[in-house]
Amino acid sequence: MHLAQRSLRRAASGVSVALLALAVGCAPQPEDKATATASGTGAATCAKGDLDTQKSGKLTIATDEPAYEPWFVDDKPANGKGYESAVSYAVAKQLGYSASDVVWQSVPFNKAFAPGEKTFDFDINQVSISAERKKAVDFSSGYYNVRQAVIALKGTKAAKATSIADLKDLKLGAQVGTTSLDYISDVVKPKQEGAVYSKNDQAISALKNGQVDAIVVDLPTAFYITSAQVTNAKIVGQFENQSGTPEQFGLVLDKGSALTSCVTSAVDALRKDGTLAKLEKQWLSDAVDAPVLK
Repeated sequence: MHLAQRSLRRAASGVSVALLALAVGCAPQPEDKATATASGTGAATCAKGDLDTQKSGKLTIATDEPAYEPWFVDDKPANGKGYESAVSYAVAKQLGYSASDVVWQSVPFNKAFAPGEKTFDFDINQVSISAERKKAVDFSSGYYNVRQAVIALKGTKAAKATSIADLKDLKLGAQVGTTSLDYISDVVKPKQEGAVYSKNDQAISALKNGQVDAIVVDLPTAFYITSAQVTNAKIVGQFENQSGTPEQFGLVLDKGSALTSCVTSAVDALRKDGTLAKLEKQWLSDAVDAPVLK
């Protein structure tokens, strides 16, 4: 549904509500949808027919292009393969949408959580939930607890690092706007400024070509890179959580979106019934083999 049409519909609804209130005076009124949802009695408002989505009867989901493994498979978000693709369709099903009701949209990583009205219902693209990002967008509850990891070519000085101190003299790189880049600047604090790349592919190429000593990515991506893309590279180690609470990926929604509570409820239900754990086991590598860098 176009934004203009949605605005007209809301305006018309507001006029109707105002006229109704005048007609009935001060008689007790039933809870409206917002109040019902806030009080925990509004589950019905999360039904497919009640959701104010971008396109009527459809759920528009966004991610970046290319869509990397193991989060997606064959750069095809719509095939249901890969952890984030599978999670997307599970959330859609929880909200009452079949696979054929899902519409995919390409949105660059940084743009997904930048200020401004969104053209998607939610975005899924390994976006970590943070207080800073919450100023511009809404997040669902977390659908994956993640750690950041360091990758280096085998046999190099970087590959022999066993601590954060060992990384300080190295040239490190990561994708722009990511938590990975934050770990370089805020945790490692290397003597050389970290190299910034617009895509992970560029960071990987820089590693291959010796332009950086090591790169930082999320741990599941690190396992995929070292097993399929750069087989002469290794995972040097993973970082501990810095805040005392797990870093989590969340679904990104427009700031103040009416869908946020429903999408969060869907994610919570998938966590409670074991679906998220099942999909994680199916699509993501076990993290136990990566040593912790302290």
